Amino acid sequence: MSNFDSPFIVLVAVLAVQWLAAYAGDALRKKIRPFKKEGEREDFDIVRTASLTLLGLIIGFSFAMAVSRYDQRKNLEEAEANAIGTEYLRVGLLPPDDASRVRQLLKSYCDERVSNYLARDELIFGQIDADTTKLQAELWAAVERVAKVQPTPIVGLVVSGMNDVLNAQGYTQAAWWNRIPFTAWLLMVLIAMACNLLLGYGEHRTTAFLLILPLVVSISLFLIADIDSPRAGIIRVQPHNLMLQCQSMKPS
Repeated sequence: MSNFDSPFIVLVAVLAVQWLAAYAGDALRKKIRPFKKEGEREDFDIVRTASLTLLGLIIGFSFAMAVSRYDQRKNLEEAEANAIGTEYLRVGLLPPDDASRVRQLLKSYCDERVSNYLARDELIFGQIDADTTKLQAELWAAVERVAKVQPTPIVGLVVSGMNDVLNAQGYTQAAWWNRIPFTAWLLMVLIAMACNLLLGYGEHRTTAFLLILPLVVSISLFLIADIDSPRAGIIRVQPHNLMLQCQSMKPS
């Protein structure tokens, strides 16, 4: 589920399994009369409260993990835009013809990075990824050729800046792959099912009461899945810094 980019499906699936667990607990209570011995009710309440507390803690920790990864993606988008902007300025130290070509490539590369952030379809993303890889090879080949002809400290500064541009994309991709582990999702769902089973087994006045906890937990997990998904979620990192950088690279 860590690579499952469908928060709405997570919402529906988790809500369904939790409601089934609560209904199973309710059916078990009706079939087997609970709390026949003295003190059983108190023990049951302790177990149910502890289970709900554990579920709340795990959801809270998972939400913190998702938010930290979202912040990391935002920071890396800003760093990538800064790296491209810095290299765009450094390229002016190259001979005019080489500077013009590298700046054209940098402009195209910046546009591709914006498209990468905005893309949702996997087929489009695959094409963008291929174009990005091609542009990276052309950018490095352009500065490498100048460095071989003029191995000066100034050209070395340009080469270093280009290395930062290429590394920034790799760091961003690694952050997009850094998702909440599947075991954490599995643990949350299993504990949620256990809590709803205990909720259904306990005494309550109406059957509609069984929908409250499944609904609350499902919405919480939906929010976590949405933030954790860098491409398909509603809450996504927008490439504002990259778009501003691309606009500043347009010829006047």
